Amino acid sequence: MKTTDETGLGQQHGGLSPLVLVVDDFDDNREMFTEFLSFSGFRVAQAATGKEALDQAFSLLPDLILMDLSLPELDGLEATRCLKNDERTKRIPIVALTGHALAGHSKDAKEAGCDSFLTKPCLPDALVTEIKRVLGARAR
Repeated sequence: MKTTDETGLGQQHGGLSPLVLVVDDFDDNREMFTEFLSFSGFRVAQAATGKEALDQAFSLLPDLILMDLSLPELDGLEATRCLKNDERTKRIPIVALTGHALAGHSKDAKEAGCDSFLTKPCLPDALVTEIKRVLGARAR
């Protein structure tokens, strides 16, 4: 596993690698994203529903949220709106993930407050590149 120094991720986080909250209702997706992000030097937390995403985000205040848009209880768009309308979490970047590649989905995600949009399946390297880009933009 790469250390924080090898990835360069901890330089702006007081030596700790960024915490990514992975929100996906499919166990296999959540585990795959978690394993790859951990291997890539990130700290990772998980949530399986929109409600769990809110609870985890308010509790952990992650550096970035990877949000599936199709979730039970509270969909990813509504969860994003809640997070972006709360003082505690409104500055946390949210990368939307969806299996729907329609143009309307990316527009809806942007309007809800998502900072970026990726279509599943996405290659793990592309995911890490986008997370680093979004975190880098936030640091400026």
